[in-house]
Amino acid sequence: MRSMRSNSAKRRVIPGYRLTLGITVAMLSVFILIPLASVLVKSLSLKPSEFIEIILAPKVLYAFGTSIGCSLIAAVINSFFGLIIAWTLVRYDFPGKRILDGLIELPFALPTAVAGITLSKLYSDTGLIGSFFSRIGVDISYTHIGLTIALIFIGIPFVVRSVQPVLEKLDPQYEEAAYTLGASGRTAFFRVIFPELRPALLVGFGLAFARGIGEYGSVIYISGNSEKNHTQVISYIIMQKLNYLDYSGATAIALVMLVVSFLLLFVINIIQIRQARRTNDV
Repeated sequence: MRSMRSNSAKRRVIPGYRLTLGITVAMLSVFILIPLASVLVKSLSLKPSEFIEIILAPKVLYAFGTSIGCSLIAAVINSFFGLIIAWTLVRYDFPGKRILDGLIELPFALPTAVAGITLSKLYSDTGLIGSFFSRIGVDISYTHIGLTIALIFIGIPFVVRSVQPVLEKLDPQYEEAAYTLGASGRTAFFRVIFPELRPALLVGFGLAFARGIGEYGSVIYISGNSEKNHTQVISYIIMQKLNYLDYSGATAIALVMLVVSFLLLFVINIIQIRQARRTNDV
């Protein structure tokens, strides 16, 4: 009996530990590690003075500021409204709930170029929404406002899908206990519910922020790419340098973006690990 149990315990749905590990390492190497290493090697071929000159060029600095600034604003807005959307989808039942829940995934499925063209047309001076704001003197398309709206569009699912599972697993007994002790709805939310949602909310914020910094397709049309108005994003600068066969300049900027992305992912992983430990302790 013991031998039969030991044999059944050793069985795996996908056989071959070494084989599957080798496939995993090979896939990671071909599609992630080798391309990232090529960016690093190409950037290191530059002299430090050349690297600094590329990064500190006014055009590049403005693009960094535009990408980071608009992405940060969009991520903050997404955190606020993403929490509301997740709360509505989890806590309330209403007609069309499943349809609305499915529409949250639309920015993931929709090609970013299609989203960019649609948003730029919608918010242009002759568009359905843009024409209204144009009459009161507010231009949206080809400005930082339009750029931020596009980043909100592509970032909102990250926040909703990060917060939604935590809300679904949150035991309502905590809220009932708070109400029993005389806490108001506001106090119960900020003292009981929000501390449980905060790690997931920070993860969604970080993912939306990271996605926004490197976004290209959805912002390339609505931003206008104006050097004069500083609406060029950093991904456009990289593409522009590649078009002019300036591979060294493109990889230097890409290396900076790579470092920023690694830092964001590092922080996100720390938050997730702490949240997992906290959940296990509870």
